[in-house]
Amino acid sequence: MTLSRRSMILAPVALAPVAFGPVLFSTPARAQDADPRLGDRSVGKADAKVAVLEYFSLTCPHCAAFHKDVWPRVKQELVGNGTVRMVWRDFPLDQLALAAAQVARALPADRYEGFISALLASQDRWAFARGADNVGEIAKIAALAGMTRAQVDAAVADQALARGILEMRAKGQQEFNINSTPTFVFGRRPQPGAVSFERFQQLANDAA
Repeated sequence: MTLSRRSMILAPVALAPVAFGPVLFSTPARAQDADPRLGDRSVGKADAKVAVLEYFSLTCPHCAAFHKDVWPRVKQELVGNGTVRMVWRDFPLDQLALAAAQVARALPADRYEGFISALLASQDRWAFARGADNVGEIAKIAALAGMTRAQVDAAVADQALARGILEMRAKGQQEFNINSTPTFVFGRRPQPGAVSFERFQQLANDAA
């Protein structure tokens, strides 16, 4: 199945109002309560010095570059020492990114990071190859995480899951004025762009 990569970023999102809780970096309570697949996907200690949000799109080349070139070092040096807890927030830029995010969210939480890393590392094959069967290519990667093609198709067709992801995106726009990917939020300070490790470390230390 080939899906449109038409940009969604400027299109109005027809959503019910998103509830905002007083707890910093909480997943929207209504969506999380309704569907645990929309709960936080994160890595790092719960009591890390700073929680860093990453708003990302699975079809964003800049997001892929960060995850390839910078994230392994962030995970080893900053997540590993208890400075950072990384929290991923979906911000799909097109219909294909939304479908991929739905598949990622349908996996068990402990397989999420590995799956999105694999998707970001193989964008050229499933997202940008001319005439590619986008969902079929995503399903090949999902199979390595234990997901059947039927489960992939069900996740892509799940409109409630799609709506929850778009609510997450809308909340990022409303709360932090997110308008591009990747955007990282340190404390309450948004930082757009695929930052270097040194810049990431500086911003994390400033927010800790």
